[in-house]
Amino acid sequence: MSKPIYPCLWFDGQARAAADLYCSLFKDSRIISETPLVVMFEINGKKIMGLNGGPMYKHTEAFSFVVECEDQKEIDFYWEKLTEGGEESMCGWLKDRFGVSWQIVPSVLLEMMSDPVKAEKAIAAFMPMRKLDIATLEKAVNP
Repeated sequence: MSKPIYPCLWFDGQARAAADLYCSLFKDSRIISETPLVVMFEINGKKIMGLNGGPMYKHTEAFSFVVECEDQKEIDFYWEKLTEGGEESMCGWLKDRFGVSWQIVPSVLLEMMSDPVKAEKAIAAFMPMRKLDIATLEKAVNP
């Protein structure tokens, strides 16, 4: 196979608006091409197809994008921008205004989860959170 695989996101006529939002938030992002049915775009250099397929299918949490953030400032930025017109969920999850699910997580959480003792403490700390708070997570695993 010489071409990479890429996801296709189904939208109800809002593929260009979604692509515009995502490209405005993430570096190395751009609109590649557009037809009335399909918008091809890149987020952080990864190709994605936005399909204006109509109202038949809705996004679910079964598919989500993970944004791994270096610090609380990054978490706050993506959380604010992606929840605008969307909705907060639990444990760092949210849905944007197009219904696409995102996980906004600190990279330090992935390190915490690799240690069984820290993982248990981290899970107990982030379960009641909506937007993840790095200071609270670090305090939970390193009291």
